[in-house]
Amino acid sequence: MKAAVRTNFDESVSAYDAYEQRTGRFTALAKLLAAELSARADGPVDAVLDAGAGTGVSTRVFAERARRTVALDISREMLRELEGAPRVEADFDHLPFAAGSFDAVAFTASLFLVPDPAVATREAARVLRPGGVVGAVAPLGWVDADGRDVFAALERESRSPTGADAVEAALDEEFTVTTGTWRFATTAADVRRFHAIPAMAARLYPKLAAEERVARARELLADLEGTVEQRWRWIVGVAD
Repeated sequence: MKAAVRTNFDESVSAYDAYEQRTGRFTALAKLLAAELSARADGPVDAVLDAGAGTGVSTRVFAERARRTVALDISREMLRELEGAPRVEADFDHLPFAAGSFDAVAFTASLFLVPDPAVATREAARVLRPGGVVGAVAPLGWVDADGRDVFAALERESRSPTGADAVEAALDEEFTVTTGTWRFATTAADVRRFHAIPAMAARLYPKLAAEERVARARELLADLEGTVEQRWRWIVGVAD
């Protein structure tokens, strides 16, 4: 599973950046999450681990607010694009840091990609200082003007390796959590752009090669039109 995630994101750099340049979605998520983390931390948030940093979109947001931000990702190709912060290639299950190293751990649109978020949250708890905070954002999907899942009428479900409920449950085991939902108006064209990222097209066709899964996703979503709402659940936990 980890090898597949690494490969998917190694193949996604250009499409990921193109989607972000068009929508600014991951920047917006990181800014909202940073505000929630700061509001709930017991003390300054000066040292942040950006877990699942990708090409550095979220890292830049946290680095503007913290004295020290470390970018961690499983994808070497993603990290190659990142500048201005220390880069660490590793997975969430074995964080290469001493206990109590950070004031905050941020999983901006990343924790739902692992098969067992409980392991990752235990590692996050280990590297946080007492009173530190952890945050995660997980997709809830896209709905039309009537509140219906836009994939309900299609032959495929856009599904994460781990659902938002499982992410929240894992964090709730280790932390005192607060949750909520963020909603963004977006277009059908941007839903297609999201699923044109090979790692995100794997939500629809996980067993296909990158080019084929993107082509199938483009075909599946070709007739989707209009404005839809994208929803994300946020979870913030405070360490004891």
